[in-house]
Amino acid sequence: MLSASLNTPLGPLCVTEENGAITALDWHDAFMPDDTPLLRRALEQLSAYFAGELTQFDLPVRIRGTDFQRQVCDAIAAIPHGETRSYGDLARTLKVPAQAIGTGCGGNPIPIIIPCHRVLGTSGLGGFSGKGGVETKVWLLRHEGAGGLLI
Repeated sequence: MLSASLNTPLGPLCVTEENGAITALDWHDAFMPDDTPLLRRALEQLSAYFAGELTQFDLPVRIRGTDFQRQVCDAIAAIPHGETRSYGDLARTLKVPAQAIGTGCGGNPIPIIIPCHRVLGTSGLGGFSGKGGVETKVWLLRHEGAGGLLI
């Protein structure tokens, strides 16, 4: 596994690449940073996102997990920048219980790039598995100008 990191307003983010695709994003520095064209591109896009200059990532990603986990991540990735969907919205789309969508969001290995922060509960924010939890989710939603009535 190859990884590289950058400092962001949310702390250091580490992106992992395997076999030509991004497979993880975590909140820490890369222990032994690597330099590949894909990692450079990922860090450039994340930097542009945090600068407010990028609204859609175009990186190859690979989700390890079940077919359902990949379906949830695909549905999340389709939510446009600055917009939100509810767990129920995605549940109806995928024809599964809303709780399953919550589990799928919590298992997203590439937050921000696959924007699970854009998925909200019907009566609140819902959770966020990244460092900082809901506070990070609120920061990301504000950064994108999304969910103004909830935050």
